[in-house]
Amino acid sequence: MRLSTKGRYAVMAMTDLAKRQDESEGRAVALAEIAARQQISLSYLEQLFARLRRKGLVISARGPGGGYRLAKASNATFISDIVLAVDEPLRATRCGLSKNQAKGCMAGGERCMTHGLWEEMGRQIHGYLASVSVADVLKGELRPARPLEIAAE
Repeated sequence: MRLSTKGRYAVMAMTDLAKRQDESEGRAVALAEIAARQQISLSYLEQLFARLRRKGLVISARGPGGGYRLAKASNATFISDIVLAVDEPLRATRCGLSKNQAKGCMAGGERCMTHGLWEEMGRQIHGYLASVSVADVLKGELRPARPLEIAAE
């Protein structure tokens, strides 16, 4: 699976927004502040936040003291929602078609032999990101979905 800068930057900015909003007791946070702290282009952040606002993840406030606030509490804002809001598909297959379509990534429309593997991996990644909130990231409470078993060498 590939996660582009859109998804990574949106998560970074939303996490920064949540932290600053908590520290300032709910005050709106200016994108210029987030851009400076996270070293992200302001114009790029403006594009991302327009998408986040359309998807209902942030609320904008105009005028003096204006900026953005989370639309929901940080513990109710999930990483998968942020990534999907900026149009990042959480898919690992190369065909990019919905699962109910017969066509696949191979010439002639067949699915490759490993399609099921990549499709399930994409579901696992989405499930993990859907289980992690912005509050979890801020607290550093990131755990694997289940403990990995490492084979003895």
